[in-house]
Amino acid sequence: MPVTNAYADGHSILRTPPSDRKPLSLAPPPDASDPMLPVDALRGQVALVTGGASGLGLAMALALARCGADIAICSRNPENLEQGLAALAATGARAMAVAMDVREPDQVAHAFDQVEATLGPVSLLLNNAGANFPALAENISPNAWRAIVRIALDGTFFCCREFHARRKALGQPGAIVNNGATYAWTGFPGDAHSCAAKAAALNLTQTLATEWAADGIRVNAIVAGFFPHEKARDDDGRMAATTPAGRCGEMQELGWLAAYLCSPYASFVTGLNMVIDGAEWLRKGLLPDDYVAPRERERLW
Repeated sequence: MPVTNAYADGHSILRTPPSDRKPLSLAPPPDASDPMLPVDALRGQVALVTGGASGLGLAMALALARCGADIAICSRNPENLEQGLAALAATGARAMAVAMDVREPDQVAHAFDQVEATLGPVSLLLNNAGANFPALAENISPNAWRAIVRIALDGTFFCCREFHARRKALGQPGAIVNNGATYAWTGFPGDAHSCAAKAAALNLTQTLATEWAADGIRVNAIVAGFFPHEKARDDDGRMAATTPAGRCGEMQELGWLAAYLCSPYASFVTGLNMVIDGAEWLRKGLLPDDYVAPRERERLW
């Protein structure tokens, strides 16, 4: 039987027990090989993708490559870079790999130099590099706090600043896509370090968009939900079951959004923090699960 939750204002919501729910979901997307934009939409563009050797970063790099862009992927992990290059090679795109720690401005500048010498000036920047781990705020050490904030916030800013300086010196336009998270707006128990950094990064996106529009630089952010990949799986179906869409995201969907935001078709889109999560974050406010204090949870996330 449905359970009614009554509110003080007299309105109510019917909550159907899980066993009574029908397994509906939004339609799946087209195949990753299907073009979302013309195959030459990004021809002549050079994209630098931080954290682009695997996961969401690689998905974005592949989508841009399929639209004709030349790609430079960056990572601190040489093994990941080799695997990422192999995946990009299958698209036929010109691609290269650069070892870089986004927390170090000198390494950021050197990476841009390397890409420019091989592929040409970077005209598209995708700041995907990040790190995270579950921890109650009271247990986060100063070093642990800095480790997350320096990558998600400092690294994003250092890369944006380097990109802007070079595009401005050339007198050429460009586009930046940052990496956001819905918990930047809502908070999330067990993730204070990343929540704070992502909130700052979303504000940075809006601020840079207003400052740099006069220089022809568009700045947006993708606020991604759960997209299963090799390092983040949904084997028990938990994430799909808690998403109104009835499924998790597929990697090509994230890639297509990145390609669109980098393309001329988004030439009037800037300062946008765009959510792509199947309405999962909106569900939390409408039909929240029973709250369990973080210290009492078997699994913090």
